[in-house]
Amino acid sequence: MINIQIDHRILEACPETRIGLISASVVNDPTCDELWAEIDAAAQDIKQQYELLEINKRPAIAATRHLYKALGKDPSRYRVSSEALCRRIIRGLGIYRLTTLIDVVNLVSIKSGYAISGLDGDRIEGNTLTMSVGTAEDVYHGIGRGVLNIEGMPVYRDAMGPIATPTSDEERTKFTEQTVKAQININAFAPEMPLEDAVNWMAALLKKYAHATDVETSIYNPQQQ
Repeated sequence: MINIQIDHRILEACPETRIGLISASVVNDPTCDELWAEIDAAAQDIKQQYELLEINKRPAIAATRHLYKALGKDPSRYRVSSEALCRRIIRGLGIYRLTTLIDVVNLVSIKSGYAISGLDGDRIEGNTLTMSVGTAEDVYHGIGRGVLNIEGMPVYRDAMGPIATPTSDEERTKFTEQTVKAQININAFAPEMPLEDAVNWMAALLKKYAHATDVETSIYNPQQQ
């Protein structure tokens, strides 16, 4: 299991921070109809439960937005990924049908409110991820976004540099059809869905849809370190 370290500035802003960790050997096929039906059902639930201006009040999203503000980042300009997904659903824009790993992450994110980092485990350098604060010097290529300004964002770094934020993961460690090892971090800066439930559900979805084996799960709680 990957080691996690968290910068004190993040813990001062969000003292309830915990990270759900899932690693597994996987097969990243195109998304099947059964998984897509689960995503569609989750999207319909979001449409029925929330108005557009209410979505950022969900506890997990609100806590992540609070963290952005505390670190000096505008969360309305750089939206949290779970918020962006739900806003697209409510606005009737839909979400893209991609690959199993991406869509499993999206499903859990939609239902839980948590921003989730989905990483190709074989592309992570070293055995430690440090969540720190982005700087103006960081060069970061957000997936499908080009160069992203991550100054003031919480960001995971491996031995080579930044690889994931709650807004967008980095091109270097993104899921591809060749991914065979998944590292998934559920970023809980405040509780919404019980984190243990989110972790267990993620593991079950990976086993069901991504043929996952060697599944390992844990919850990093900095208060217990």
